[in-house]
Amino acid sequence: MASDTQHPWGRVDETGTVFVIEADGEREVGQFPDATPDEALAYYERKFTDLAGQVTLLEQRAKRGAPAADIAKTVSTLSTTVATANAVGDLAALARRLEALGGTVTQLTEQQSAEDRAATDAAIAERTAIVEAAEKLAAADPAKTQWKQTTTELDALFACWQSHQHEGARVPKGVANELWKRFRAARTTIETHRKAFFSDLDNAHRDVRSRKQELIDRAEALAPKGADGIPTYRGLLDDWKAAGRAGKKQDDALWARFKAAGDVLYGAKAEVDAAENEEFSANLTAKLALLDEAQPILSETDRTKARAALTGIQRRWDEIGKVPRDQVKPVEERMRKVENAVRKLDDDHWVKNNPETKARADGLAGQLNSAIAKLEDELAAAKASKDKAAIAAATEALETRKAWLGAINR
Repeated sequence: MASDTQHPWGRVDETGTVFVIEADGEREVGQFPDATPDEALAYYERKFTDLAGQVTLLEQRAKRGAPAADIAKTVSTLSTTVATANAVGDLAALARRLEALGGTVTQLTEQQSAEDRAATDAAIAERTAIVEAAEKLAAADPAKTQWKQTTTELDALFACWQSHQHEGARVPKGVANELWKRFRAARTTIETHRKAFFSDLDNAHRDVRSRKQELIDRAEALAPKGADGIPTYRGLLDDWKAAGRAGKKQDDALWARFKAAGDVLYGAKAEVDAAENEEFSANLTAKLALLDEAQPILSETDRTKARAALTGIQRRWDEIGKVPRDQVKPVEERMRKVENAVRKLDDDHWVKNNPETKARADGLAGQLNSAIAKLEDELAAAKASKDKAAIAAATEALETRKAWLGAINR
């Protein structure tokens, strides 16, 4: 090579040695003897371009908020690399850009530290809320607790705890341990209460099963009595209702046996009723005919005739005898309606003819007749004198007394 090949940031001498130009002079960066000076410079310029790309990439990462510690470490590494880089280019500019990134790292560190503190505070608050929810469940009255629901809620809280522990922000170890102790204590309390509750419940169910088994034995012993055992069975049924619960499956099985014992008695009663219905069906026909015969009594106004007709019907009614059980109430209600109608005729007659009442009415009627006669004279005098006020007063008083008289004469 006859002479040096010059470049703004470097040169190649006649031996193929490449130099980079820096502020305090030039520095040898390598040799490229088997290439042209332009090829040699281009090779070391590409190295500079690679370094510049790394700095640019680091700047972009810093803008995107990459971890400040990672940025600082890379800045340190690249600064050392740039200071001694075997490359041709504006290495000083790269050094200044890396120095500027150092200031950015400081800001980023402060920002990320604040964000980390906020995230930690939020994580502590979230875990504390989980713990407090578990403690609230643990503080509930075991006797009033819906255990299936409580167990489901506790499992959900534990799942939230695990998820938060694995995916949430890091919580300081001391705080995390303290919160976990509280959560574990609440869970232990709930489990202790649950076991005690179901142990007590099992004991209670055992006692109820024993009582109900005794009631079943007594109910089954009534079978020979047939329908006559029903009153006793109904008393046992009241005891059954008061005995309490023995657990759904056990209760269902026990009830099936107790009901079967009752079905035997009611089945016997049904047979008796069926026989009676057949035996008394003719009586029902006869009583229905009597009720049709008694129907006109409802519109009779002569109490003597009504009483005579009813007496004859009642005598024949009693002679007929029983009717089928399911028809007793309907026919008795129809007969009672006729009897009430006759009784009302008697009551009305007594009210009108009661000597004491009649005497009082007669005395009051005499007084009213005297008052009416006097008021008629007063009304005539008022009309003669054309005194409108006196006419109005006498007229009103006269009408009132006549109304009273009409009422006691009815």
